[in-house]
Amino acid sequence: MVRNSLISVISQKENEENRGSVEFQVFSFTTKIRRLTSHLELHKKDYSSQRGLRKILGKRQRLLAYLSKKNRVRYKELIDRLDIRETKTR
Repeated sequence: MVRNSLISVISQKENEENRGSVEFQVFSFTTKIRRLTSHLELHKKDYSSQRGLRKILGKRQRLLAYLSKKNRVRYKELIDRLDIRETKTR
């Protein structure tokens, strides 16, 4: 599974499995976003899921902003690994 492979990559980097790390949180939000997006393609009027998706997108955006300010190299690696498009800020 993709999740286990990313956990192993992150744990190798930090020598421990730290599920509270920013990278792991962004990864878990990304998997939830992809799952909700595919759900909403089938159920276009599921407004509760749309709201949940927007909340998760906001959380991921804030975490990525934090990581980009704190450590730009880790940010770029994470963006490349998860295949997330980098968006311009203001």
